[in-house]
Amino acid sequence: MEHMTDNPASVIDEGQFTVRRTIHIAAPVEKVWSAVTDPEHISKWFGRADFAGAGVGATGTLTFDGYGAVPIRVEAIDEPRMVSYRWGNDDASGVLPEQLDDHSTVFTFTLEPMSNGTQLTVVETGFDVTSDPAANMEAHREGWNGELDKLVALLEGGS
Repeated sequence: MEHMTDNPASVIDEGQFTVRRTIHIAAPVEKVWSAVTDPEHISKWFGRADFAGAGVGATGTLTFDGYGAVPIRVEAIDEPRMVSYRWGNDDASGVLPEQLDDHSTVFTFTLEPMSNGTQLTVVETGFDVTSDPAANMEAHREGWNGELDKLVALLEGGS
């Protein structure tokens, strides 16, 4: 799936087992921060987010239509600059774990204010511990293209 915004596509670093995408969103940092940290806002563009508690250590699920519930935990927060999540989304295994396991990856959103909006970078790491690193990196590269395009559309559409 190709991405639909003018932002560059996600890239894979096979040597570091990472997927990265940096995009520009014509919205202030505060609005982008809410979109990537507030479960109600996450649910509008990503997966349906349900968390028990808030802050570092909060656990829950991201549920995607036709895919299922992915376990997730907040790993780190530096408001409003960075939030990091660990999730059990090893697509290639064909199995969704009920809780986080040794095959989970971590994705981190970093926000930087710009004069005309916010630069958002997502870096997902840890693919080396998944069932099929190359297949998972490719699936997540495509996923971040589509999901972050939806985020841009939501925030730039005035919702």
